[in-house]
Amino acid sequence: MLNSELWQVPPAGAGRHTRAIFGFGYLWGTGATSISNLVSTSGVVSSDVTGVGTGRDYLGCATYGGDKAIFAYGTVGASYQNISNLVSNEGVVASDVTGVGSSRQMGDGGVGYGEDKGIFCFGVTSWPTMTAVSNLVSSSGVVASDTTGVGTARFNVMSCSYDEDKAIYAFGGTPSVVSMSNLVSNQGVVASDVTGVGTARYSGGGCGYGVDKGIIAFGYSGAPMTNVSNKISNSGVVASDTSGVGTARAYITGVTYGSDKGIFAYASTDGGSGTTVQNLVSSSGVIASDTAGVGSSMSARGGNSFA
Repeated sequence: MLNSELWQVPPAGAGRHTRAIFGFGYLWGTGATSISNLVSTSGVVSSDVTGVGTGRDYLGCATYGGDKAIFAYGTVGASYQNISNLVSNEGVVASDVTGVGSSRQMGDGGVGYGEDKGIFCFGVTSWPTMTAVSNLVSSSGVVASDTTGVGTARFNVMSCSYDEDKAIYAFGGTPSVVSMSNLVSNQGVVASDVTGVGTARYSGGGCGYGVDKGIIAFGYSGAPMTNVSNKISNSGVVASDTSGVGTARAYITGVTYGSDKGIFAYASTDGGSGTTVQNLVSSSGVIASDTAGVGSSMSARGGNSFA
């Protein structure tokens, strides 16, 4: 009986995290910030936590070690960064670590793979120069040097994990909006471009749902912003557009919580202002209507699950 009970306990991994964090971003009326907001196992976003580390926006966040996360890269004004900040399994953000790899603006370019590792990929190194380089993150949170890029160089891609130990990057800007995707194996190998499905856009967000699937939603499609979504199957196939739910917006962040659900929050609206509006994602991948947000109005944040 004991062995049977232990067998039923889900292991830590890309699809098994229960809590999450939103961090850093552009604080409307102020500029880049290092404020963070934790997300509980039931999808409740906490109030602002005083920031640690260099305030910046357009950064990535990946999971590692099975129960931790790491923020990396981003911009401070027009200055491109390659610093990183580890996040403990209690959601505590550590001070800056000197960066490794190309300084760049990431967008949603961080994601977990292989149960306990992470990867950062794509970005802008100096506008309008795009890159497709990637940087692996070890199970102990060490960021590796650049790996030669595969696929079309672009910025503000959207990413999420799928099949518990793999990941996908989709859409982005070249700077024109594009629709394509690149799968990431459970060894951290980025595959070549796959012809896109769905509305071409950038600066949307991605998160997991249903333990082994993902969803990408919102984004800037040129004009106006959009609220469409695209589900990712457990084999990494991107589905066609699902009609949008909630306020159309971009520069949004998605995170997984409760092992099988997600939440999209913080963004910019067409009017140019920030919003804290949230949309929960059910275990079957259904995006709920808008709910009132928590914390300061921020956009271009990093975020991912942990613990």
